[in-house]
Amino acid sequence: MNVLIVDDETLAREHLSRLVGTLGGHTLLEPTATNGEEALSLIESLKPDVVLLDIGLPGLDGLQVAAKLCERELPPSVVFCVAPDEFSLQALQESGLSYVLKPISAEALSAALKEAHRPNRSQLAALTRPAAQSGSGPRSHISARTRKGIELIPIEQVIYFIADHKYVTLRHEGGEVLLDEPLKSLEDEFGERFVRIHRNALVARNRIERLQRTPLGHFQLYLRGLNGDALIVSRRHVAGVRKMMQQL
Repeated sequence: MNVLIVDDETLAREHLSRLVGTLGGHTLLEPTATNGEEALSLIESLKPDVVLLDIGLPGLDGLQVAAKLCERELPPSVVFCVAPDEFSLQALQESGLSYVLKPISAEALSAALKEAHRPNRSQLAALTRPAAQSGSGPRSHISARTRKGIELIPIEQVIYFIADHKYVTLRHEGGEVLLDEPLKSLEDEFGERFVRIHRNALVARNRIERLQRTPLGHFQLYLRGLNGDALIVSRRHVAGVRKMMQQL
């Protein structure tokens, strides 16, 4: 079985390399990958049987890499390498994904490799169920169904949510997706990260740059990542936004 290691930490890659070397019947592929883009490129060229995939990668993280692998005809099996504080153990178990918890032991890795399988979109989406459904804390990612299948967006990359009739538009660093989730439930789950600026809009607190009044008396909020575009703040929410900005 050919194994590819994907982790952004040198010590973690070296540790996994040593562990794989002690397991019979496994060949470590070189080079290893340090981020999501490298992982996808090496998976394409090296054709590993299984990928040891760190979830907390820079750029495209491990879940996003796995989601892109689901688009391929013959993806490799995946074992996620997970820090204890990244996901609840219950959520991981219920998802059905193959994983090992850090720090990784030889015994745990051997068992995970024997049970490794190709993740599917349903399993990835299960790991990103809303807090109200999963009973756990706020999600680290939001899953959205697109033409490509399941797209996973890290919550720290979300700029705003805007409700429009039945759907909510999620604007993130790479574009937009539609969610079939109520804006109120998103506010309940992510209220510490987002602030309501209109009855139909939530924006990321750490994206706020400035609040500006127009010559006509309207209030506009400029957000980092919108390339100069602004969102309207309703009059009833101006005071709350100002107070929040003073606390940033």
